[in-house]
Amino acid sequence: MVDSTMVVGVDWLRKQLEAASPDLLREMVGGFIAALMGAEADAICGAAYREVSPERVNSRNGYRHRDFDTRVGTLDVAIPKLRSESYFPDWLLAPRRRVEKALISVVATCYLLGVSTRRVEKLVQTLGIAKMSKSQVSELAKSLDGQVAEFRNRPLDGGPYTYVWIDALTQRVREQGRIVNVSALVATGVNVDGHREILGVDVATGEDGPSWLAFCRGLVTRGLSGVQLVTSDAHVGLKTAIAAALPGAAWQRCRTHYTANLQARIPKSAQGLVGSLIRSIFDQPDAAHVHSQYELILTELQRSFPAAAEHLAEAKEDILAFTAFPVEHWRQIRSNNPQERLNKEIRRRTDVVGIFPDRAAVIRLVGAVLAEQHDEWAEGRRYMSVDALARARLRIIPGQGSNPDPADAEQPALPEAVPASA
Repeated sequence: MVDSTMVVGVDWLRKQLEAASPDLLREMVGGFIAALMGAEADAICGAAYREVSPERVNSRNGYRHRDFDTRVGTLDVAIPKLRSESYFPDWLLAPRRRVEKALISVVATCYLLGVSTRRVEKLVQTLGIAKMSKSQVSELAKSLDGQVAEFRNRPLDGGPYTYVWIDALTQRVREQGRIVNVSALVATGVNVDGHREILGVDVATGEDGPSWLAFCRGLVTRGLSGVQLVTSDAHVGLKTAIAAALPGAAWQRCRTHYTANLQARIPKSAQGLVGSLIRSIFDQPDAAHVHSQYELILTELQRSFPAAAEHLAEAKEDILAFTAFPVEHWRQIRSNNPQERLNKEIRRRTDVVGIFPDRAAVIRLVGAVLAEQHDEWAEGRRYMSVDALARARLRIIPGQGSNPDPADAEQPALPEAVPASA
C-alpha cells in the first residue's frame, strides 16, 4: 500500500515543476528540514502531531523561528516547541551559529583571497542571504584559526633545511584605541627533497633582538636543523638572533635590501647606474669572476662616490657569502627574491584590510595565505636539486669554514670580467 504522505509529496513536486518556480530548490530544502524536525518532535512526544494515543508523553506548543543561511538563501526554520522539556535540532543548527558549513567555507575563502568584508557582504546577498554584516564576516573568517594554528605549530621534520630566508613585513593594528605598527615575521626554507617550505610566521611588536631570537628559537624547537646559509636583511637584532639560534650557519645579506641601502648614499640621478653595476657582480659565472667584478665596481665607485665605495667595501663578506655554495643555487640564494615574491603576495592580501582589528587577525590572514602557498610548493616542482643540496652541506662545515668541492679543483682559464660600465 502506497504511503499517503508520499503521494502528497509527489503531487506537490509535480505542481512545483509544472509551475517552474524559481524558488523551487529553496522550498524543497525548507520542506525537507521541516519534515525531519517534525518527525523528530513526534518521536520525542511518542505520537504524531494531533494524534490521540495512550503512548503520548509530550505535546507540541507552537514554533520558534530561526534564520538559517544556506547556499540556496536564507531559510525561515520553524522549530517545534514542546510543552515540557525543549527541542533543538543540533544536527542542523549549532547553538548561536546558524550558518551552513559550506557558506562558512565560502566566506572564509573570500576573506583569504583578499576580498574586503564589504564585498563579501554584497556577495552573500546575491546568494539570497538576507543579512550579513561586516562583523559577521569577520567572525566567520575565524574558522581559519584552527587550520592556521595547526600549520604554525607543525613539526619541521623535512630537514635538513640547507637554505633559509627570513624577513618581516610591517602591518597596522588597532590596539587600545590607537593604530600601531607590528611586524609579521616570516621564515621560509628548502627541505631535504629540494622543495620550499613555509617554516614559520609570528607577530611581534617590533624587529628587535629579543623578538627575532624568540622567533628563531621557536623554529629550532619545532625541528629546524641542518641550516647552512641564512639570507636576510642586515638588521642587527636579526643577525644576532641568527648567530645565537643557528650557530655555524653562514649569513648572506639580501641583495635587494642592500642595493636599496647603497643607492641611498648616492645622488638620485646615478642610482639606476649604480644598481646595474651592483647586479653585474652577482651575474658572474663563478666565484673568481664574482670577486674580480666586485673589485672593478669598488674601484669605479671610489672615483665617483667615495661614501658608497666605503659602504660596499664594508659589506663584501656579507653580500658575497653565496659564492661558497654550488653555482646551481646562486640564482636562488644570492638574493631574497623567493621571499620578496612571497611578501608581494602577502601585501596584496593585507592591503585590502588596511588596518587589522587585532594581532590575531594578522596571524589569521597572513598564516592562511602562507599555508596556501606552502601547499602549492609541496605539490610543485623541486626548487633545488637533491644532489646539489647534498654538496652544499659538504661545502660548509661549522667551525671549519668552507670545504671546496673536488670538482672545482681545476678551473678553466677565466675570460675577461664584465666591464664596470655594463
